[in-house]
Amino acid sequence: MFSLREFEALARERLDPAHYDYFAGGAGDEVTLRANEAAFGRLALLPRVLRGAEKRQLDVTLLGRRAAMPVLVAPTAFHRLAHPEGERATARAVAAAETIMIVSMASTVAIEDVAVAAPEATLWFQLYIQPDMAFTESIVRRAEAAGCRALVVTVDSPARGRRERELRHGFDDLPDGMCCENLRDGDAGVRPIVMSPSISWEHFHRLREITALPIVLKGILHPEDARTAILHGAAAVMVSNHGGRQLDTVPTTIEMLPEIVAAVCGAVPVLLDGGVRRGTDVLKALALGADAVAVGRPVVWGLAADGERGAGQVLGLLRAEIEQALTLCGCVSVHDLDPGMVRRSC
Repeated sequence: MFSLREFEALARERLDPAHYDYFAGGAGDEVTLRANEAAFGRLALLPRVLRGAEKRQLDVTLLGRRAAMPVLVAPTAFHRLAHPEGERATARAVAAAETIMIVSMASTVAIEDVAVAAPEATLWFQLYIQPDMAFTESIVRRAEAAGCRALVVTVDSPARGRRERELRHGFDDLPDGMCCENLRDGDAGVRPIVMSPSISWEHFHRLREITALPIVLKGILHPEDARTAILHGAAAVMVSNHGGRQLDTVPTTIEMLPEIVAAVCGAVPVLLDGGVRRGTDVLKALALGADAVAVGRPVVWGLAADGERGAGQVLGLLRAEIEQALTLCGCVSVHDLDPGMVRRSC
């Protein structure tokens, strides 16, 4: 296959329609879902010439760990709906690509088993802070023990977005034999993820007291929240609208990126997810100030298409596109990109 969209088409053929719509869908009228991708299309790359070198440099360092390319795997739930090996297969593909996987709290494989399946993979752990901070701490301890290098705290979910595709299918639980393995709580069984409107900066402070892991705040759209995150000790921020799955009609991530970068002013790394489907999208985000991007749905499409091999092909295709686009833009390194190389095309 020659593009990420071809992987999605094959995944749609292979997945149960309810499961495809779970992965593919967004909140409300899916305005933000569509806009995330469309916004990249409204930006044009302005290449430079006669600045060649033999090799391109794609690697980046994030929170002290090297990634071979500026593309991380974003946290997405329920990988076993896409393939029996689930997050194990994804982690092995990520290890082969030498990048970073953000393992979802709603993984269908326990974080310990993901780590064992891919001992060479660099893993971060995505967390929804639970109102029960003792249970939150128990999850954090499991992530630490499994070797996760950072926590990625999703902060845009005081309530669950209304996703009408899921409602139409009646998709409100996993099939028999699957559960959110990171939510196991001893004899109490598997707890539900609680999205609570009570979660506040106070909870973030309590989380910082629990762990020494660096904490990335995922779901930042407002520049003032980015400034506040730094004041409260965040190690990085991720510009994200939850892939259009929470509040519909919010701005696209690439649209808000320059304002967030300006607010952060180099104090911490800035990451971005939402709508990245081409290597040229990655270059546009990096040129506008992101340190790296994360992709979620495309990796799931690869997983559904051909398991570990498919997920690896998705990451390999993105790497090849980045390298080619970087060459055609006259850049030796991803660090050579700058805002002057991006123009609004329409």
